[in-house]
Amino acid sequence: MDIEIIGIRKIPLIKKNDDIAELILKALNTENIDIEDEDVFVIAETIISKSEGNIIDLDGIKPTSRAIELANKTGKDPRLVEAVIEESNDIIKVGHDFIISETKHGFICANAGIDESNVDGGKATPIPQDPDKSAHKIRDKIFKAAQKNVVVIISDTQGRPFREGAVGVAVGIFGMNPLWDMKGETDLYGKKLKTTIIAVADELASAASVLMGQADEEVPVVIIRGVEYVEKLKNDFSTAKSLIRPKKYDVFR
Repeated sequence: MDIEIIGIRKIPLIKKNDDIAELILKALNTENIDIEDEDVFVIAETIISKSEGNIIDLDGIKPTSRAIELANKTGKDPRLVEAVIEESNDIIKVGHDFIISETKHGFICANAGIDESNVDGGKATPIPQDPDKSAHKIRDKIFKAAQKNVVVIISDTQGRPFREGAVGVAVGIFGMNPLWDMKGETDLYGKKLKTTIIAVADELASAASVLMGQADEEVPVVIIRGVEYVEKLKNDFSTAKSLIRPKKYDVFR
C-alpha cells in the first residue's frame, strides 16, 4: 500500500463564520488538486473552533479561588486555569507544570485541550464543541461539491501516558470507523489475532501532523490518499468518542 500525504497550503487565517469546506475546495482548485474517493481530510481543530466562534477571551476571565490555587501549583496563568476548569468534567492530575483533565467531550488530555498557539494574543481555542458534527458538516459539503466519498478527521495534538512529546490524535470523525477491530484475522504465521484493535483515526491524524506541524507551517488541512482500509471501514454512524476508553477500564487514572 502506497500512501500519499498532501498538505493544503492555501488556507487563509480563519475568522468566525468562515466556511471551512468552501475554503478547502477553493484551495484545492488553486493548487490544482483533484479529490478522489476514499481521500481522508485531516483538519486541525484550531481552525474549526475559530470558524465556529469558539474562542476563549482570557482577558475577560476572573479566576476563582480554585483556579488560583491550581495556578500556584502549576505556574500557569490563573485565567487559563479557570478556562481549563470550565472546559472540564473532572480534574484528574495536577503536576508542576500540567493539568490533566477530562474534557466535556470525555477526552483525557492536558489543559482540557485548550490551545494558545496560532490565535491572537490574550485568546485561546478549546476543542470544538462537537467535533464529530463539524466533521460531518464539512464532509457533506465536500461530497456535494465533488461527488466523492471522503473521510473527514478533526485532529488535535495531545500527549500520552508514560511517553514524552505530543502526537496528532482524532477528536472528531465522519465517514469511517475510527477503530479497526482485527480480532479473528490471521498474522503472518496463520495465528488468529485475539485482542488487536487499531486506532486508525489516531494513526491518520498523527501521519497528517508530520506536515501540519505545531508552529508557523501554515498547513491546517492535509489529505491522506491511498489508505486501502478506508473502504473496508466506511461508516456514517461512528464517532471519535468510540476512541475513548471507558473509565472502568482506564488504568491510568
